[in-house]
Amino acid sequence: MTGYKELKNLRNRVVLITGASGGLGEQIAYQAAKRGAIVVVCARRMDKLQQVVANCREISGRLAFAYTLDVSKTDDIEKVVTKIESEVGPIDVLINNAGFGLMEEFLKFDMNIMEEMFKVNVLGLIYMSKFTALQMGKRHRGAIINIASMAGKIATPKSTIYSATKFAVLGFSNALRLELKKLGISVLTVNPGPIKTEFFAKADKSGNYLNNLGNYVLDSKVVASKIVQTIGTSKRELNIPYIMEVADHLYHMFPRLGDCLANSIFNKK
Repeated sequence: MTGYKELKNLRNRVVLITGASGGLGEQIAYQAAKRGAIVVVCARRMDKLQQVVANCREISGRLAFAYTLDVSKTDDIEKVVTKIESEVGPIDVLINNAGFGLMEEFLKFDMNIMEEMFKVNVLGLIYMSKFTALQMGKRHRGAIINIASMAGKIATPKSTIYSATKFAVLGFSNALRLELKKLGISVLTVNPGPIKTEFFAKADKSGNYLNNLGNYVLDSKVVASKIVQTIGTSKRELNIPYIMEVADHLYHMFPRLGDCLANSIFNKK
């Protein structure tokens, strides 16, 4: 086996996860630990990261590491990646999970928050991908997983800025996949629907969004398991739940109907 296929077995492989102090990122860390990976978690809150690291060590019986990183501060990203490569070892898998959203009508949207969202959701992800891929390319082995969103495929009211960031992630990832394939690096985008995490504590001011969705809300543990299972494969996209993947196909085949549905059935904000 060559390139990313070598990573099907994660035992003693270094898996780096951003935004891993809670929510989906935390659950991805535990799933990687279950498969024997050396887990490296990054986020702004070191106190939360230390607990995640302790849990990973207990799960895997292997080392796990935490690094403070605010991906909106792009000048720090190369330094942290270099430090991880030096202190932990070669990064085999990068999971760009850091991100946030805010459900708000565009004409009322705070432009300072808009700029911060692009810094975290898009620029931070791009910088992380570049500096990690530069090292992976030397070894002709690696996997990059970018957590996008179904909001990057089907935009709905009050998601203008968040959807814009996720559309950007999808476009970037699709081109990056083609460029890095020859270097033995796979690129996967994950497009989940709403997941029950603390993400919505900030994104949803009303506090009603997840309740309005009912059974369509995803479990972070289930999503994390599906994500980790893709490592070492050539899968290009993971769309969850399946009904939203079907909706995405219909959305592009019948755009007028898609707009109608996006403004009615899918609009639960």
